[in-house]
Amino acid sequence: MNIRAVFHLISFLLAFITIGVFASYGVSWLYNDAWAVQQGMRAASLLSLLISGALWYYTRGPIDLSRRDGFGIVVFGWLAAMIVAMIPYLLTGAIPDPFAAMFESMSGLTATGSTALVDIEALPAGILFWRSLTQWYGGMGIIVMAVAILPFLGVGGMQLFNAEMSGPSKDRLTPRIASTAKLLWGLYVLLTLVALVALRWAGLNWFDAINHALTSAATGGFSTYNASIAHFQSVAVELIIAGVALLSAISFPLHYRALTGRPIVYFRDPQLRFFMSVWVLAILVVTWNLLAHSNSSLTHSLRAAVFQVTTFITSAGFVSADYDQWPAFSRFVLLLLMIVGGCAGSTTGGMKMIRVFVLMKKAVREIRLFMRPNAVVQVKIGPHTLSQDVISKVTSYFVIYMMIWMLGTLAMTLFTPDLESAFSAVVTALSNMGPAFGTVGATQNFSHIGSGGKVLMTFLMLLGRLELYTVLVLFLPSFWKR
Repeated sequence: MNIRAVFHLISFLLAFITIGVFASYGVSWLYNDAWAVQQGMRAASLLSLLISGALWYYTRGPIDLSRRDGFGIVVFGWLAAMIVAMIPYLLTGAIPDPFAAMFESMSGLTATGSTALVDIEALPAGILFWRSLTQWYGGMGIIVMAVAILPFLGVGGMQLFNAEMSGPSKDRLTPRIASTAKLLWGLYVLLTLVALVALRWAGLNWFDAINHALTSAATGGFSTYNASIAHFQSVAVELIIAGVALLSAISFPLHYRALTGRPIVYFRDPQLRFFMSVWVLAILVVTWNLLAHSNSSLTHSLRAAVFQVTTFITSAGFVSADYDQWPAFSRFVLLLLMIVGGCAGSTTGGMKMIRVFVLMKKAVREIRLFMRPNAVVQVKIGPHTLSQDVISKVTSYFVIYMMIWMLGTLAMTLFTPDLESAFSAVVTALSNMGPAFGTVGATQNFSHIGSGGKVLMTFLMLLGRLELYTVLVLFLPSFWKR
């Protein structure tokens, strides 16, 4: 791996992060945070600038990227971004524990939404904005954003795009990968602005509207209130946030095609049809279960089901009700949705709908072959026949995911008081979801998890955000051999 070239490109990623730190310092000044907080934010801005500038200066030179360099830039880029993202928390004293700051930073940059903070509302405005901004950076991926500047460096960006974009296959919108990255980010910014206008219309002040627009578009889940979206007690706010999260859970290349004059693609895309079918079915069964086991009205049950099902399937992680008090059936449905996630090519976490769809098709094929061993049965998604290579990769991903879930759960039992908290914490980290169940559930947080547990969760969040392979390949000795 070309270490110098890798870290030279990472310096540009850190420059993007530094811009966000300066913006957060501006918010801190504008909202008249305590003087010590403003000083901490200013110091964090200057230190971030120094780190990115020094890294750029000392790694200058010709750049020649290989596939393995792409993996290195993505993984080490996220880790470097996490380190810089920790600085405002530490220097302002908002999170003095470095392990908690590391956890909060990775949760933000991976758009997970889990928090180690006990009292969010006690945080200064600059730090609240910084938390939201880290999620917005991570929603589409700071790596994809950096791809847009690679032509300036004279470097092709397909290596980075392949390592960063979610799903079993990548969909290029334009012949030039940098143009693709710009289009994706353009759509992302547009969706964020739509969310901002809608939330202001729903009655939120500018600060709350901006923060929740950033985290809704990113399907991240950070809020400015301890009670999350339940704080507002507003149907309009819930519908807007659920709607934005749902749009972000749909493949952005699909949005692009629809906006360029082909809206029919929404109805023709098999992944989207499967995603919407699962979403509707989950809302119906959860509503039915809530009605059958509580005294709630149909309207109240439907409202709770729509919002929580949407935030779980999109890995948004917002909370409007204490779902830990729901019947076991509804909670298990939410757990399954957390694992599955949204569409490939979106900002969501989870395994992705397309992989689940392929696994279901493969299972049906195997059953048919068991009955007729000599039959030729193909796996098709829409009009397309999948190659055995794609099917094998999807199957391998599922096996690796389950192995990591089991091993991660075993490790997390050392840091949680019960099994439900342990296995749901691992799922929420791998799926970049946010709150889980039990002691890390809807009304809880991760502050009680020990330092070792926070390190494990941080690693699992990175694994989930980069879809396993990108991180795991670095543990192969052959990766480091020339």
